[in-house]
Amino acid sequence: MKKIQIAALSILFITAFSCKQNKKEEKTEEQTEEMASAYSIVQDSTSVNFTAYKTTDKVPVGGTFKEVELKYSAGETPMETLNGLEFSIPVSSLFTNDPTEVRDPKIIEFFFEKMAETQTITGTFMFSEDKSCSVKLSMNGVTTDLPMEYEIMDDNQVNFSGVMDLKQWDALNALASLHEACEILHTGPDGVSKTWEEVAINASVLLEQK
Repeated sequence: MKKIQIAALSILFITAFSCKQNKKEEKTEEQTEEMASAYSIVQDSTSVNFTAYKTTDKVPVGGTFKEVELKYSAGETPMETLNGLEFSIPVSSLFTNDPTEVRDPKIIEFFFEKMAETQTITGTFMFSEDKSCSVKLSMNGVTTDLPMEYEIMDDNQVNFSGVMDLKQWDALNALASLHEACEILHTGPDGVSKTWEEVAINASVLLEQK
């Protein structure tokens, strides 16, 4: 009788241990799946480009910022990762590929250095429940929303586009300063010199699952 009881207890112990082991293995698998679905930003994959315009014909003048600092938390989807992403762009990293190397320092001196805060442009990406996107952008001591369109590509690259109206950041005095410095260069065939208030913004970032 005692042998039967001992055998029965052994079976119960083995069964209970096996169940606990299976639960532990299931939990480990779930944690692994969660970790595998987390999206992070590929280092040095971020690009921020801008297009300003001159003359009445609206001739584009393109440029980029070569340095972008990011702060974010990995999420289970690209949108979760990008929602709340904070960025900081040093103005000194501006680059317009001007062979004369005159344009970049001129933009910094006559535009950015005429603003209240000249060192960095900062912002935070925000996604709403309807999946619309905007950036709470800070420049010239002013913080306001910049609506952005976005597209998530098959390779998890996310492209953003938007148009800044410089008067929303109280930057028209800085724009006037730049226009005065570039008045001749911004004069078109009609003899009119014009520097547009609109600046197109295009940015992209590459995500990966870990």
